[in-house]
Amino acid sequence: MRQSIQWLTDKYLLHLERMVEAEQAAAATLRQRKSLLTRLCQHKTDDGDEYGEMSLNAPSAAFVKVRDARAATPAEADNMIKAARSMYHWACDAGHAEVNPLVGIKKIHRSKGGATPWTSEDLCKFKKTHPIGTMAHLALTLHMFTGARSNDAIWLGRKQEFESHGTRWLGWQPKKRGAAFVEIPMAAPLRESINAVARIGDAYILSKHGNPFKNADSYRNWFRKRCDEADLQGRSSHGVRKALAELLAEEGCSEHQIMAVLSHTQPSTSAIYTKGADRRAMAAEAMRSIRGFSW
Repeated sequence: MRQSIQWLTDKYLLHLERMVEAEQAAAATLRQRKSLLTRLCQHKTDDGDEYGEMSLNAPSAAFVKVRDARAATPAEADNMIKAARSMYHWACDAGHAEVNPLVGIKKIHRSKGGATPWTSEDLCKFKKTHPIGTMAHLALTLHMFTGARSNDAIWLGRKQEFESHGTRWLGWQPKKRGAAFVEIPMAAPLRESINAVARIGDAYILSKHGNPFKNADSYRNWFRKRCDEADLQGRSSHGVRKALAELLAEEGCSEHQIMAVLSHTQPSTSAIYTKGADRRAMAAEAMRSIRGFSW
């Protein structure tokens, strides 16, 4: 139906598809928003009709009802409102809507601090279940000694290696928008773990079929199952990244050194940027500080 929420959703998703093709938007963004907006359109009104059939000029209160109906999953509720807000923002620019009814709708999710950082006991437990030579061990080691996010870990490989002053390095541009280019020396445990796996491909981490993971979600699910096998419920790959940040801080690394390793562009207390050769030097210094870390 023209001028309905479903009609607007179809147009917006087509716009996003074109943006992805032009490399102006991430495929993961399209996938997530398509899922969220589809559920929004399928939500039932008090009369049993689907929200997709409603006029796109629905009031803010209609969307608040959708949010509140998902109070049991507040993060999903907030993400749904965020996706709809982005859709209406585009709709206003494109002339399909005059106002954005999602503006001003508050979040209901209260953060509990995100992913749980791994402890040294967690790391030992995982490695005992998944010893060197296994793909799971390599995945853990890659996260721990590069701080790579999941959407980068799935494609990092030998093509990102380079030699500088007698040291083997990894260099890559993270997929996350706004992240700084990373150059980091390859720690000995990482090199050993890479050399120990039997399967070799375009990426370091490969699925059981010998291919790189198709997307970060499938990889996260795979990694979570490996955590469950080690009786580490509630742990995730992102928690390893947080553990690295905490370890670097405990070893006395400066905020800018940690930024250089984790591809951050701003420290929490200032707007000072650190770029180029300085970042490489600070990353090297930061990684030297944990050379004695037992692995």
